[in-house]
Amino acid sequence: MGDRTSRISEEMRKEISSVIMTELKDPRLPKLISVVAVNVTKDLRYAKVYISVLGNEEDKKNAKEGLRSAAGFIRREVGHRMQIRYTPELQFEIDDSIEHGVYMSKLINETIKSENDE
Repeated sequence: MGDRTSRISEEMRKEISSVIMTELKDPRLPKLISVVAVNVTKDLRYAKVYISVLGNEEDKKNAKEGLRSAAGFIRREVGHRMQIRYTPELQFEIDDSIEHGVYMSKLINETIKSENDE
């Protein structure tokens, strides 16, 4: 059963990303938004969608509100595209892992540069 939910999660990640990029016209959504991961519960009732937004805290808050208001539309579109019996209810969460990775990479590069300068 775990393999099935992971396949559905990955397919939902692709479809949600596609819907956000091509179908949504909400001005609250920034240009650089990506769906990092989707975790679907075993009973397929809920899906937690982790999104990454490049921008400040205000941009992240606006993006989360925009996606929350469009959740019904996104859910319907994903349901039509995937053709599964029950489409999970979507819950959006901000994921800062990409920004954290960029920050860590910057720190590593600065450390290497300062060691080379010595």
